[in-house]
Amino acid sequence: MSDRTSYGGQAVMEGVMMRGRRDMAIAVRAPSGEIAVYHEPLSGSSWTQRVRPLPLIRGVFMLWDTMVLGMRALVFSANVSLTEGKLAEQERDDAGTLTGVALWGTVAVSLLFSIGLFFVAPLAVVGFVDRYISSSVLSNLIEGLIRLGLLIGYMLFIGQLKDIRRVFGFHGAEHKAINAYEAGDPLDVEHVRRHSISHPRCGTGFLLIVVLLSILVFALLGRPPMFWRVVSRIVLVPFIAALAYEFIKWTANHMDNRLVRLLVSPSMALQRLTTREPDDGMIVAAIVSLKRVLLAEGKISADEVYGPGVVPVDETGRVLEPERIPVAAEPAIEASS
Repeated sequence: MSDRTSYGGQAVMEGVMMRGRRDMAIAVRAPSGEIAVYHEPLSGSSWTQRVRPLPLIRGVFMLWDTMVLGMRALVFSANVSLTEGKLAEQERDDAGTLTGVALWGTVAVSLLFSIGLFFVAPLAVVGFVDRYISSSVLSNLIEGLIRLGLLIGYMLFIGQLKDIRRVFGFHGAEHKAINAYEAGDPLDVEHVRRHSISHPRCGTGFLLIVVLLSILVFALLGRPPMFWRVVSRIVLVPFIAALAYEFIKWTANHMDNRLVRLLVSPSMALQRLTTREPDDGMIVAAIVSLKRVLLAEGKISADEVYGPGVVPVDETGRVLEPERIPVAAEPAIEASS
């Protein structure tokens, strides 16, 4: 395909968020059976637009953007999935939206919790037995294996929850839709269903790469006093995430190479824990979300997005009139994985 835009997304409650260079869209299936579609352009300051494309720097920006947009998408999907009756009959206000200080605070708390659980906690466990380990390399390796075990155990645990299993189905639908588009296939249920539920730019694979790279990076630091080891686990997370992003981006562009496919095989295998084969309704939601981004980029017409049962809404879930459907403009922002 000549289109080199990398589309990415995230599964949410009863729906899928998709994003491209300049836009993001969320398609959520309401209890009425309708699909609510929200779209907004992505923006940034002139300074961030200059530094965002730089290697390593772009990974840090993308990680933060993904967390912020992901949190907003989850709140939006929760609001829509709990509606009663037709979307057009709902009375909406901004009480259910998460914006401003509340949004940034929620993202910050989530980030700190993740760092504490997956980076600081394994170090604390190793601290109890570190006196019996003579090698700093072995100490860091054990810490990394504990971190990997926590990650896999967490995925296995949440995968047993009924609601999360449905989210994982939408995750599979997201991958299928993107795989179909990148293969040049029509975006309909019949063609999308044929594709894999795995994708080389998946966030699950990204987390695995972060964990594996952390073992290497922390091993290079040796075994300084515990205080500085804790500090390093916190402050180096953005750097490790940036390295992981560059690795994911590079491998995704070279999947025709046998060695690259071998390198990403653990990542592709781990995705089986966070994806499920979707039903047709899940696939439709993923297709609508991706098509809404393509509409904003002028690649398809509105008629290809807004068919029967597909309703444009604003951030609060309020139904929009067709003439008020927004289309994004510059500046361009690189897509997430």
